[in-house]
Amino acid sequence: MIEVWKACGMDMSRVKFVWSSDEINSHSNEYWLRVMDIARRFNLARVKRCSQIMGREASDDLHASQIFYPCMQCADIFHLKADICQLGLDQRKVNMLAREYCDVVKIKYKPVILSHHMLMGLGKGQQKMSKSDPNSAIFMEDTEADVNVKIKNAFCPPEIVQDNPCFDYLKHLVFQKFDSFTVTRKDSDGGNKTYTSYEEVVEDFSSGKLHPGDLKPALAKAINDMIKPVRLHFETDANAKKLLQQVKQYKVTK
Repeated sequence: MIEVWKACGMDMSRVKFVWSSDEINSHSNEYWLRVMDIARRFNLARVKRCSQIMGREASDDLHASQIFYPCMQCADIFHLKADICQLGLDQRKVNMLAREYCDVVKIKYKPVILSHHMLMGLGKGQQKMSKSDPNSAIFMEDTEADVNVKIKNAFCPPEIVQDNPCFDYLKHLVFQKFDSFTVTRKDSDGGNKTYTSYEEVVEDFSSGKLHPGDLKPALAKAINDMIKPVRLHFETDANAKKLLQQVKQYKVTK
């Protein structure tokens, strides 16, 4: 991930990376006391509500370790002295647990919760991407062909924008990065058209003027343009290339 951020242009001179394992091991007594304090101040039902951070639901049959995990993640916030928790919406419940803990133990300054949008999975009915389903997500190391195939197979019913992952990508990725979005079409299908706002694309698609078969190649091209610097970095930087080969050997478990 650090190599990805480098390739995306992050100013590394203004960033400090902190490894949780190092922080925990260097102050293990304080850390585990905090974990146990959180665990004893909340009942089982409240902790199970945080199981979404592991891709689980509160109703699932959970192992004891999965009950303990939210307490540890909550403790991380205080152990790392994080005053702003900038994470995905799937982390919101455990972040709120941290704020509730502040009320219980009288911590004056609560962590600020800044929850960002979670991109939808590319399949029908997938509310978010999943590492265990490679076809549901675009990965930063995906090849151009990978992206083209994934977008081509993405759920995108004609004239339907609601719960359409292609439009989720357009809104939260493409139009956040680029000022315009060009669709290439045959003259008989209306010819090429450049959109300067997300709302314009929604209007044409909803009315049937823009077909999924034309939208998808344009979306794939835009995403490939975004990923291209990262892809080039992993192809040309020896250290990054070695890291990627190592990561690809790992097996993803749900």
